Order: sequence, then C-alpha cells, then structure tokens
Amino acid sequence: MNAPDIKTPLPGPKAKAIIDRDNKYVSPSYTRDYPFVIARGEGAVVEDVDGNRFLDCAAGIAVNSTGVSHPDVVKAIIEQAQKFIHMSGTDFYYEPQVRLAEELAGIVPIEGDVRSFFGNSGTEATEAAVKLARYDTKRQGIIAFLGAFHGRSLGSLALTASKAIQRRGFGPFMPGVYHAPYPDPYRATSPDHAAAMSLSFIEDQLFTHLVSPDEIAAIVVEPIQGEGGYIVPPASFLQGLRELATKHGMLLVVDEVQSGMGRTGKMFASEHFGLRGDIVNIAKGIASGLPLGVTCARADVMAWPPGAHASTFGGNPVSCAAANATIKLLKEQLIANAASIGEHLMNGLRELQARHEIIGDVRGKGLMIGIELVRNRKTKERAVEERGALVQAMFRRGVLILGAGKNAVRLAPPLVLSKSQADSVLHVMDEALAEVGAAAYVKR
Repeated sequence: MNAPDIKTPLPGPKAKAIIDRDNKYVSPSYTRDYPFVIARGEGAVVEDVDGNRFLDCAAGIAVNSTGVSHPDVVKAIIEQAQKFIHMSGTDFYYEPQVRLAEELAGIVPIEGDVRSFFGNSGTEATEAAVKLARYDTKRQGIIAFLGAFHGRSLGSLALTASKAIQRRGFGPFMPGVYHAPYPDPYRATSPDHAAAMSLSFIEDQLFTHLVSPDEIAAIVVEPIQGEGGYIVPPASFLQGLRELATKHGMLLVVDEVQSGMGRTGKMFASEHFGLRGDIVNIAKGIASGLPLGVTCARADVMAWPPGAHASTFGGNPVSCAAANATIKLLKEQLIANAASIGEHLMNGLRELQARHEIIGDVRGKGLMIGIELVRNRKTKERAVEERGALVQAMFRRGVLILGAGKNAVRLAPPLVLSKSQADSVLHVMDEALAEVGAAAYVKR
C-alpha cells in the first residue's frame, strides 16, 4: 500500500455517512481532531472507507507498535482464540499470562524480582499502582506532575493534570494528591536548572507547606511526558526523584504507558536515563492494539493478599498472546528500527526547523517525537491556533498526527515505519508548515 494517496474531498461520502451516524449514537465526549474513518491498514499505512490512503503517525495514540494487523500478531491472536478466548486470570490459570509475566520480569526497569498485575488499560494500571503503593507503605499521599496524563478513571484522574476539560465537572477528586511542575528544558535557562526547580519545589514547597514526606506513598512520573507535550526531562530530574523517593521511604511509580515497549528506541524510556522504578505501568504498545494494561512491581512490594485487587478481563489470554508476539518482534527488529528511523526523522525535522520559524523546538527519543510551534522564537510565544491548523493541513495531505500539550504536535508512528515513509512524512510536513507559517505571518 502506497501513501499518501488522497482521492476524494475529506471526508469522502462514505466517511461522512458513518460520521453522521456516530454523531447521533456515540458519546460526544470523544475527541476527534479530523474526520478519518478507517477501513483497513498495513504496516504504517491506513486506508479510509473511501479509498484514501494515509501515513499513520498516530498509531492509535501510540498503540499500534507493530503496525496495523502485523501478520505475526494476527497469527498469535487466531491461534489463541481457536483454543479459548477467555478464562479469567483472577480465578484460574493459563500459560500465556504466566509467559508474559516472565517476559516482563526480564525486561522491565525494576531492580530484583518482579511480579505483574494485569488489567485492561493504562488508567487501570495507574489505579492498581496507587492502591498497591498505599497498601505497601501504609501512607496515602501521592505526588504527580503538572501536564501529566495518567488516565481518566476517577482515581487516575486525580493524578492527571494535562487539560482542565478532562477534570471539569468530575470533582471532588481522590484526596491526598499533590502536583509539582514538570521540568521543561525548552522553557528554562538550562536543562539542569529546570530539573533543580522542580525538585526544589517538592522539597521546599510541598514538604514545607502542604504535606510531610512521611505521608507520601508514591511519586508518579512519566519518564517522557506524553500528552503534556512530549517533553524530555533532564536525567538529573528523574535521578533526583529516585533519590528523593528512597530518602523518604516512598515508592517511585514510573508511567511507561506511552513511552514504553520500544517506542523510544529502547524497550523502556527509563533506560535512556538509567532510571529504576519500584512500580512500572505499561499499556498502549504492549499488545499491538488489543486491550491490556500491566502494573509491574518489585516482588516485595507486590505482596498484597488474594482478593486485594483483581480484574475479570485483565490479562485476557488473547491479549497476552498478542503481547508475547509483540515483545518478540520488538526484540528481534522493531526497537532497532525505532532508534534508527527516529534519528532519521529527528535530523529531518531539525532541517525543517532551520527553514520554518514557526518551529521552536524539536525533541524526543526514537519514534516518540514532539515538535513545539511558536509565534516568536525569542519570546517563545505559543502557537496554539497554528498547532491545530498544522494537524489539519497534514491530514488534508494524507498524514495522521496528533497534538500534545498546548502548542506541540507529536509523531508516534508504528515502529515499522520505513525510511522512505519517514521521508514522505517530512515532505508533507514541509508543505504543511509552509502553509501554516505563512498564514501565521499574515495574522501577525
């Protein structure tokens, strides 16, 4: 399948008909940035119901790590489904779940023996981590960060601080949650200064004015902030959190839901920073599109008794089979491809940055790349409207991307993206930036 290849106005007639039905019967709470209605896909290419083909740099929100319907994953799903589709791991045993737990124990960035709890999603992984941290430490407080996204279920939502709309109307929230600033090297005098400011806020502000450190059960952090803007923090920040947690007897919960499973060119983003967590949350890319969330923890931490926490569908055997096939593909080829193609994309984007004044910052690891748009590079004024315009301009030209933070876009394609496909993305972005940048200049 070649892409991009746009044959009709967008949306086409078939897509429009489905969208009209959706508008009548489906919850209006879903966020849809553009009218794309998928019919099928292959690798990093997706086709809509009108036959238009797009390069997919969203991957189902960083989920389709092996591409759309990778044959090895499909084969594993079919083979498991033909044996049995469900037998709740809460009450019974099955080998695919045990095998996946063994695999994760060998790769997750946690020191020592590891146990895993299986749920269905990233927010469930967060819920389990919070419950486990409170159970283990016998404390209630949680520290999270501004800009963070940890899920939308009510417990996780108390930690999430990405967009006000996600919290508006749902309070009061779970008590005992405190938010600190996440370091943004682009908007600080230096990366280390950004890290120091965030860490000092916790020690000098939170622990002085709001809560005693001996009441904090856990610090929950994304090693690379996802929805908040694809912000890559200094290593000194994450290492500082590790030291802070150890010093005060807290657990460090590392949310690898978006950054894990090969996305950054390593199995986990934590590996770029030499970071080890006590609890690590995984979801999104682990099962190539099937619902699965995992809370991994040090074995001595995950020592809660039977009945303390469970999930009827979590760790479904078909999802576990898909995850085992996904991990095999990641190890054999896709992590290396994410690293090499990610470097190629980053180099190309920095060349675009030199030509387009609207690009203020290019950042990321592997195929987790953020592009921050600004109206003025000196003042770093955020180009919020222009960000939305760029997402639409890319869509019209046949490339799917998503926003992140107030004024950034994210590139999170399947890890099977080829060099030639990456070049096509760069070509389309060059054209789209020229359009959006010119319009922004006229407004100024």
